[in-house]
Amino acid sequence: MRIGIANAAVIASEVLRRVIMRAGEHDVAWIAHNGADAVARCERDKPDMILMDLFMPKMDGIQAAKRIMAKTPCAIIIATAKVEDHAGKVFEAMGAGALDAVSIPTFTDSDKFEDTRELLGKIQTINRLLGTPAGNKSRNPEARGRRDDFLQLPFDSRPQVSVPRAQNLVVIGSSAGGPAALTTILGDLPADFSAAVVIVQHVDKQFTQGLLAWFTAHTKLQVRVAHQGDRLEAGVVYLAGQGRHLVMFSPTQLGYSSVPVESSYCPSVDVFFRSVAKFWPAPSLGLKEKVQRSNKSWRGKAVGVLLTGMGRDGAAGLKALRDAGHHTIAQDKSTSAIYGMPKAAAELDAAKDILALHKIGQRLATLIQA
Repeated sequence: MRIGIANAAVIASEVLRRVIMRAGEHDVAWIAHNGADAVARCERDKPDMILMDLFMPKMDGIQAAKRIMAKTPCAIIIATAKVEDHAGKVFEAMGAGALDAVSIPTFTDSDKFEDTRELLGKIQTINRLLGTPAGNKSRNPEARGRRDDFLQLPFDSRPQVSVPRAQNLVVIGSSAGGPAALTTILGDLPADFSAAVVIVQHVDKQFTQGLLAWFTAHTKLQVRVAHQGDRLEAGVVYLAGQGRHLVMFSPTQLGYSSVPVESSYCPSVDVFFRSVAKFWPAPSLGLKEKVQRSNKSWRGKAVGVLLTGMGRDGAAGLKALRDAGHHTIAQDKSTSAIYGMPKAAAELDAAKDILALHKIGQRLATLIQA
């Protein structure tokens, strides 16, 4: 790939340039020292990817990302010093179209770099997604065949509860642009929203607490990180933790699984959506089927939502939800920061509704209250 660098600090720009060149797999297209210059350079010489700092003169990284995604869209990774200290700005940048964020590697006196693995890993992941039409599908056919193995895993530690606390459920998957989109939706939900909300957002572990605080500031609902064995409660937003796949192990309970091992994203939206399709009875099921699947009938609803993001994660899972009889929604192209995941869902006819972002929250309220 050809990679552009946008950073006001000469030393930081040089560190990024050397890391890229020493890896030997990519080229540096250009270096810009402010946001306005980065926008102009993109118009003249569009790279495959940009490593963008948050803080630059004339135009910061957030505004530059917005301009670039509007005029000459390309992959953007926020690369800044101590990225974990700027969670709010990172989420704003993701709302503008940035795909990920990473701290700039440390340069030592011995002309060596520390902590380059994370940066190079993110570059490779995005490169793979850009170059692979199948997006997040595993390259290992055997691993793809094991995608539902978690559904057969023992989970004997769960409480044996026959009726879920939450009678209704909303599940949401998102990636690049997701934090900003999610705050819009959560902000539109009423305080008495009678459903549990479970979110799978692609984000690094270091941002989980920042994302929790970000959502809490934008919604009337309670927000918490989902833990092993959590039982769903109406009016609570559960955010998937990082490092393992969030799954539903029963109609009442959440848990985590390491299967499938090979996945471009962990947690995976597809994995979670498929588990919901398996364990949450659809309103269209007959009484006998409901009793067989849950030991107790109820008229609960589940709604699946797939938002902005790169690749295809969540598209097949949303289709599984629709095929199981649940209502499904995908964000439309005009309001998506990255029209990848919802586009894949639309191509699979996985979404019953394709809606602009500002209409999704109200639609959820209407569906749950109906």
